[in-house]
Amino acid sequence: MTDCELSIVLPARNEAPALEKLLPVLREHFPQAQIIVVNDGSTDHTSALCARYGVQEVRHRYRVGNGGAVKSGARAARGRVIVFMDADGQHDPADIARLLTRLADGYDMVVGARDGASQASVGRSLANRLYNRIASYMTGQEIPDLTSGFRAVRADKFREFLFLLPNGFSYPTSITMAFFRAGYGVAYEPIVAARRTGRSHIRPLHDGARFLLIIFRVATLYSPLQIFAPLSALCIAGGLLNYLHTYTSQGRFTNASAVLFTTAVVVFLMGLISEQITTLLYAVAGGRRDADDADG
Repeated sequence: MTDCELSIVLPARNEAPALEKLLPVLREHFPQAQIIVVNDGSTDHTSALCARYGVQEVRHRYRVGNGGAVKSGARAARGRVIVFMDADGQHDPADIARLLTRLADGYDMVVGARDGASQASVGRSLANRLYNRIASYMTGQEIPDLTSGFRAVRADKFREFLFLLPNGFSYPTSITMAFFRAGYGVAYEPIVAARRTGRSHIRPLHDGARFLLIIFRVATLYSPLQIFAPLSALCIAGGLLNYLHTYTSQGRFTNASAVLFTTAVVVFLMGLISEQITTLLYAVAGGRRDADDADG
């Protein structure tokens, strides 16, 4: 692949110290590539650095979010392949070549999978392991790193799902599940992520609660019934066990059993409706793809 076919997108908010080290290295390794820094409402000298190193700046007048910055970068990218990487110094530009090599093997997206030592904290490491296990269960594929922001993708396929991506930090989850749902090839390349430069923009209390929603995004973006149906079955089992207990000990059917049976029905219907919505979302994506192919 030639550099002119490659776009490198770096979402950045007040990451000037890291960018000062990263941009010259990227320019040295990929002199002809389109390097895009999406300035997500930064108040530091990010704009001056972009001008100094001759990289393209896509500027948000106010903070939109990491996912919003990724979407802006994807729209501005001209290359057939886009590499997304963090602007905080965690990702090694030397690893880009390995991602591109795997992409050339026929995959549609290659994700840089961090090892356990690369996680920022024990809590985040445990959370990511949980996300990985749930996503692996949903897709039937081994997913070693669901939330990595370092990935190489085929631009046309990535843009199919821009409307599905949130503006927050959970965009990697959404795009991974979308690619699996669409039947696109996804590969994982082991990497070692360095400690970030500067302070993280993730707020443990606020974003910790929001990250829990990743689990539900995993379900709703792939196959909701795989989550809702087991939950419904557990409620039915609980209701039956409670009924057997109360019938043998008191000879009656209690409100607790009624609540569990009702909950089982509601949960199953929620899963069924979610499944239909998910199907419609991907039908919209397929329609957009067909329309683009017809225009081409």
